[in-house]
Amino acid sequence: MSLHPRLIEVTERIRRNSRPGRDAYLARVAAWSAKEPVRKGLSCTNLAHAFAASPAGDKILLREQRQPNLAIVSSYNDMLSAHQPLEYYPAMIKAAARQVGATAQFAGGVPAMCDGVTQGQAGMELSLFSRDVIAMSTAVALSHQMFDGVLCLGVCDKIVPGLLIGALQFGHLPTIFVPAGPMTSGMENKEKARIRQLYAEGKIDRQGLLDAEEQSYHGAGTCTFYGTANSNQMLMEIMGLHLPGSAFVNPGTPLREALVAAAAQRAAAITALGTEAIALAHVIDERAIVNGLVGLMATGGSTNHAIHMVAIAKAAGITIDWTDFDDLSAVVPLLAKIYPNGGADVNHFHAAGGMGCLIGQLLDAGLLHEDVHTVMGQGLRRYASEPWLDDGKLAWRASPTVSHDSAVLGSMAAPFQPDGGMRLLQGNLGRAVIKVSAVQAAHRIVEAPAVVFDSQDALLEAFKRGELEKDLVAVVRFQGPRANGMPELHKLTPSLGVLQDRGFKVALLTDGRMSGASGKVPAAIHITPECLAGGPLAKVRDGDIIRLDAETGVLQALVADEEWARRELASADLSANEHGYGRELFAVFRQAATGAEQGAMSFMEPRY
Repeated sequence: MSLHPRLIEVTERIRRNSRPGRDAYLARVAAWSAKEPVRKGLSCTNLAHAFAASPAGDKILLREQRQPNLAIVSSYNDMLSAHQPLEYYPAMIKAAARQVGATAQFAGGVPAMCDGVTQGQAGMELSLFSRDVIAMSTAVALSHQMFDGVLCLGVCDKIVPGLLIGALQFGHLPTIFVPAGPMTSGMENKEKARIRQLYAEGKIDRQGLLDAEEQSYHGAGTCTFYGTANSNQMLMEIMGLHLPGSAFVNPGTPLREALVAAAAQRAAAITALGTEAIALAHVIDERAIVNGLVGLMATGGSTNHAIHMVAIAKAAGITIDWTDFDDLSAVVPLLAKIYPNGGADVNHFHAAGGMGCLIGQLLDAGLLHEDVHTVMGQGLRRYASEPWLDDGKLAWRASPTVSHDSAVLGSMAAPFQPDGGMRLLQGNLGRAVIKVSAVQAAHRIVEAPAVVFDSQDALLEAFKRGELEKDLVAVVRFQGPRANGMPELHKLTPSLGVLQDRGFKVALLTDGRMSGASGKVPAAIHITPECLAGGPLAKVRDGDIIRLDAETGVLQALVADEEWARRELASADLSANEHGYGRELFAVFRQAATGAEQGAMSFMEPRY
């Protein structure tokens, strides 16, 4: 199947826009690459320190410096369900590496905070920039110059982007991502959302809410809705950084354990000391980035990746913006209905045919670059397959070409909508993104008076006082990266959903973020420039008529041009967001952050 013309157009535009940065990045990677282990350049003292605590057999191999040594970088902690299974992976990896004459060392841990725990709390203001801390932590772990390949163990929101950004600074090394997999299905997601709205209305008490949440989040593994964590897993697979079909295999199963061991052995095979060297820098190129964007559109993936994918691309010397997202969304149909885009969860999606079926359909439609490098070698077609245990041994077989459940995983002939799950909005309020896949068509155009707030708590207090029983566009401003770290505002979803269910026209405008699980209420988010950087959202006043049109991509304050030009920007007292819960330590991140469309990055962009 020939490539879709739009895919070619966007890829070529990205390649042209990226040429100086990409050429410089690849030149650095080439300079770092060597057939010999980099640790041969270490002094005897350096080496002795590096394997002093290794088992005797590993120590012999490390001393000889002829066999691959793999770095394990992990986000393990046992408070968070998604990362708890990672406790056992290093031992599995080390044992599997020894079977092929290689070694593996736990190079370092990275922090892993959970937006589900910090949602609506002060700690959420550290969340976005934890990605950059993770990237730096990954770089620290790999800085010892002891490694020939990397295994990244991580799952959730900021962790996978941070690991990948950090690993790309060592792009000469092969890198495989090893997921933990989703927890088994609990309470149906729509029922969970219904109970949250009842609580917001005061119709059930806190114990009733907690009972429902415990039924939803009940065991080890990733939360099963299709938020940022599971969007991460989709991305790592469609970009060729997983073993095929490994994204949504449940933890604690024989198949998951076999995939962990196989990842270690494959990583050893693709080092410069192995049978076919595959550097990370050659896996993540312009085509892989476009494939990732297509995957987001086809599945209705998390809006957080409108930020993270920009930063990931930049770490590989590639420049993208929201126009690239929007242009691809116009031609990529929505093929998945996973909550919040539908009622099913990722376990249902996996059972219906999962990533292999999805990738196969997109390849056949010419909507993915097939001729890419992956950790499995040349070509993405290998990922139209699924793993299974053949008499106890890991093997792959062709994925189904037709979905087993067309209500969860659609087809090119019968998509859930003809275009993708995310769109660009623009107008006199700036540029924003909106996740349309979770918003019913009847709610995609809202024109109503603005009600302006400087915090999410102020909006919730107004809701409780009954002041929002009307058509409105809620404007929550000063929530951008530089203002307060750009927290997610998912705490607003139940209350705004109640107003929408009561028949009011409701929308949200903010320079902050919404959760990857947010939906239902139309939300223009990540508005750039942010208010603290002089963004026009700070000009909006109570009563201004705002038009949000997700069909035509319009985000406009319907104010006369002359008056709009005269208006001064509002200001806000953000001193309360600067202290407590470790926020003091993140001041440098807030001060250095780029805009959301530039990846909300706190680290300096390389000079080319």
